[in-house]
Amino acid sequence: MKTKKPLAELKVVVSSQEKPVTDFLTASGTFQDGDLLLNRKGLRLISEESSSQPPDVKDLDMQFTMEDFETVKVIGKGSGGVVQLVRHKFIGTLFALKGIQMNIQETVRKQIVQEIKINQASQCPHVVVCYHSFYHNGIISLVLEYMDRGSLADIIRQVKTILEPYLAVLCQQVLKGLVYLHNERHIIHRDIKPSNLLVNHNGEVKITDFGVSAVLASSMGQRDTFVGTYNYMAPERISGGSYDFKSDIWSLGLVILECATGSFPYKQTENEEGPLSFYELLETIVEEPPPSVPEDQFSPEFCSFISACIQKDPQQRMSSSELLSHPFIKKFEDKDIDLGILVGSLDPPVNLPV
Repeated sequence: MKTKKPLAELKVVVSSQEKPVTDFLTASGTFQDGDLLLNRKGLRLISEESSSQPPDVKDLDMQFTMEDFETVKVIGKGSGGVVQLVRHKFIGTLFALKGIQMNIQETVRKQIVQEIKINQASQCPHVVVCYHSFYHNGIISLVLEYMDRGSLADIIRQVKTILEPYLAVLCQQVLKGLVYLHNERHIIHRDIKPSNLLVNHNGEVKITDFGVSAVLASSMGQRDTFVGTYNYMAPERISGGSYDFKSDIWSLGLVILECATGSFPYKQTENEEGPLSFYELLETIVEEPPPSVPEDQFSPEFCSFISACIQKDPQQRMSSSELLSHPFIKKFEDKDIDLGILVGSLDPPVNLPV
């Protein structure tokens, strides 16, 4: 068996010379990119030796077909595509079906292919499961695990703030997902934010969307859509410097602080009105000290945890593995905290993130 090579880093910058997506489509309606072959019957990773001769459609692994699903409703729309809640006609199971239009640049296409590979190979309980993928009529469809309580953003909108015990349980799950991505898959997520952390009624928290929606929005010139990603972006990324796995840790720190306080950590001073403008936000993240935790409102362990995440110097931030052993996480580890109790009492979301 050939050893798999580490997945290449994803890049946000779009190349000025792009090959059209049609160069990757065959006459039979198959989308092929290197060792990835995708059509309306499903996905297959083929060896480099056979990549020039795609296998026949009947040879593809068929766990599902698109005809097996019936649409319940649209649950999300955005620059990344459309997400539908679908039901399998024969087994009755609900799934989230995400459709991505492939009339996009090569850099974006490569990142989408990257996400498909990540999803298809993922064996981590803290990463949203991708059960199958299809390509048909210019659209790549991902059959994803349905997280019925939506995203962490939906949770925050309803409860306003989340107490430390629940935050510790939530954070532990996200950190386990990041340990998997960072240490086993050698992947920087690049877009950790509340809408990319999904929750189900059992209180399970899982990471989704490996940067595809952010790149799609950027490539289509929709800066306002893309701004949301910059909110949680590490200062070294904003300033154009080199970055590594620690950039995800900065993002996680801001997300958890927002969950604790009920507001985004970067905001105007008391003498100013309204949110920071796009450029003010970027300048503040890069030039100013990181947000401070109100020490009179939170435990020393929580304050220490946030500080370990949002150090301006990435070398001073703890890694995902190190944070799993932080006193804040350990403090509630044996307390049998059930996050499902919190989310189980909430209303299901109207729309899911795309």
